[in-house]
Amino acid sequence: MRSEQSDTLGPPAYRAVKTSRLFEQIVRQVEDSILNGQLKPGDQLPAERDLAQRFGVSRTAVREAVKTLREKGLVEAYSGRGTFITNGTSQAIRQSLDLMIRINQQEGSAHLAELRQVLEPEIAALAATRIEEQLVSTMREAVAIMDRNLDDPDAFVEADLDFHLALAEAVGNPLILSMLDSIVGLLREQRARIFTIAGGPERGQFHHKRILAAIEKRDPEKARDAMRAHLKQVLADSATTVKKPPRSKRIS
Repeated sequence: MRSEQSDTLGPPAYRAVKTSRLFEQIVRQVEDSILNGQLKPGDQLPAERDLAQRFGVSRTAVREAVKTLREKGLVEAYSGRGTFITNGTSQAIRQSLDLMIRINQQEGSAHLAELRQVLEPEIAALAATRIEEQLVSTMREAVAIMDRNLDDPDAFVEADLDFHLALAEAVGNPLILSMLDSIVGLLREQRARIFTIAGGPERGQFHHKRILAAIEKRDPEKARDAMRAHLKQVLADSATTVKKPPRSKRIS
């Protein structure tokens, strides 16, 4: 690996991506940059926010792309240092949570809902006491985007994920953020399925706004309770969609 002070990503002129499966297109562009020599082992990728701006996508799409690149052994992330291009010879062997869910969709969905009920209320409570104003603004923007896209599953789901990941980021614990990042793909599918239920997005927004209000007041108890109520709603809506495919064929 080259020095940590190796030049960060600069030369590749990335194109803004506009179609579905955004993270796959990001992965493809980074792969192309590696294959043509524009990115070399040891080169550091820009910060998540910078990559999102360069590609013209949400931060959740960037997170999913980086996760895929890691699974392919093309990059490695180091806590406190950043994400670097690898030499491609040490591909990590990672357990697939997606596969575990899909082997038994009904039971797997219940397991996902249970995991969220364990994690996210406490994440919300901690976030209420630690969140910085920049991430509160991220949550407000996500809520506004969801309000404008109640009939657009692609845009709504991405903003929904940004909302929940902002809470995890606010906690300031990299293990918590990594754990939530690891199930982003599953959360995306769960939220997409709720679009098959009449009023699902509107119900979600009611709870998102309650959570945001508690966070703005820096009230951990109200944040915890609001998140529990939201997850109860998500579980109820998801239970009726387990055997149905998402209405949208293009969820990013």
